[in-house]
Amino acid sequence: MLYFLINQYLGKIIHFPGFNLFRYITFRAATAAFIAFLISLLLGPSVIERLRQLKIGQYIRKIDPDKGPDLSQMHKEKSGTPTMGGILILLSLLIPVILLCDFSNRLVVLTVIVTVWLGGVGFMDDYLKLMKHQSEGLTATYKMMGQLILGLAVGIYLYFWPTTPDQHLLYFPFFKNMHPNLGLLYIPFVMLVIVGTSNAVNLTDGLDGLAIGCVTMSALSYVVMSYLVGRIDFANYLHIPYIPGAGELTIIISALVGAGLGFLWFNSHPAQVFMGDTGSLALGGILGVIALLIKQELSLVIVGGVFVVEAFSVIIQVTSFKLRGKRVFLMSPIHHHFERAGWAESKIIARFWIVSAILAMLGLGMLKIR
Repeated sequence: MLYFLINQYLGKIIHFPGFNLFRYITFRAATAAFIAFLISLLLGPSVIERLRQLKIGQYIRKIDPDKGPDLSQMHKEKSGTPTMGGILILLSLLIPVILLCDFSNRLVVLTVIVTVWLGGVGFMDDYLKLMKHQSEGLTATYKMMGQLILGLAVGIYLYFWPTTPDQHLLYFPFFKNMHPNLGLLYIPFVMLVIVGTSNAVNLTDGLDGLAIGCVTMSALSYVVMSYLVGRIDFANYLHIPYIPGAGELTIIISALVGAGLGFLWFNSHPAQVFMGDTGSLALGGILGVIALLIKQELSLVIVGGVFVVEAFSVIIQVTSFKLRGKRVFLMSPIHHHFERAGWAESKIIARFWIVSAILAMLGLGMLKIR
């Protein structure tokens, strides 16, 4: 909105050098991050207090402590902590995006739609669980349907109205000339990326600050990637696909970084608020759709490696128990395995952040190694 006004009107009427700054992606990205962080800090206390007044508190379910300590006892002090804090994240993210992004760019519009849709699915799940006291919230079937419908819609749109001639190609890290054409398989591939990423972040959200910290690390990597693929000179130099208009996504990801850091202010151990599915599904969806739009889908496996491991730990655990009647981990997702093994929560969080930061840097390094 602000970008539109300045670009279309004020920049032509008022000959003041400062207005020209808004035409630079780097300036708008940095401004978006700052505004998102500031909004989160300013609104955080009132949002948390409102959630507390509405008695929207976390319920810690009891699990049979057959192996290791009982997590319901370890986390009992978290019971009643306000959740649905994803509302704060989405407000902090979307306000600077609306102000500073170019909404004539369909990559921006598509990313915002994915964010709002998955935030809505997560909100419905949290609302039913916490305000309507339906223990399961949205059933797994309805939640998955909401994600699949979105993934299918995005896949069909990108297949028939690609944002780049190379849309249906799959680029492999480390291999300059390896990019097979997926054809119609591109649609289910898009569904897999969006649904898989949103659920993986959701599974990671189990300890204070764990998910939002890892998301912020991954997002920092995509800030750089989005900017690079939106510049034809850098894209040609690095032998990565050039995506016209992808630079605008830098602003959205930067706003995510600012909103994430602001939320971490309140979500760090001991947490004053949890994001709930409202935040985790939306954040995962943003990472997934950005990776798709900048043609760095496989780099997401590295950059978001923590989320991949968390998701696969659940898959392995469930599969092993159904086929063998035995568990591989003390508990899944894997961060709970380390808790049951006796690791302190703060140590698990710090080490997962360290791994996430290393993987984010590795993902950036892969751009040059081809």
